Amino acid sequence: MCAEHIRKLRRNGQRWKLEDAKARFSEVVRMAHSEGPQRVTVRGRDSVVVISAEELDRLMQTAPKQLLVEFLEGLALDGLEVERDRDEGRDVAL
Repeated sequence: MCAEHIRKLRRNGQRWKLEDAKARFSEVVRMAHSEGPQRVTVRGRDSVVVISAEELDRLMQTAPKQLLVEFLEGLALDGLEVERDRDEGRDVAL
């Protein structure tokens, strides 16, 4: 790869024109592993991003599921004072 092309990629945040990405796909993949996401443009606009499988796995991880009781206990509401209104309602004529 020529030095000018490398400078242009660095300046543009690792963007590749589609035709360049197709011609140098091995390099795009290698750079996705070593330098991070690689953007591919179509007609000058971002179209897709090539990322490593490890990065995808990291992004796709979901938070561990938690029981409602555990969630509520973790809210740290110890200092919260809640008072119930003593209103007992109204009389209803039947």
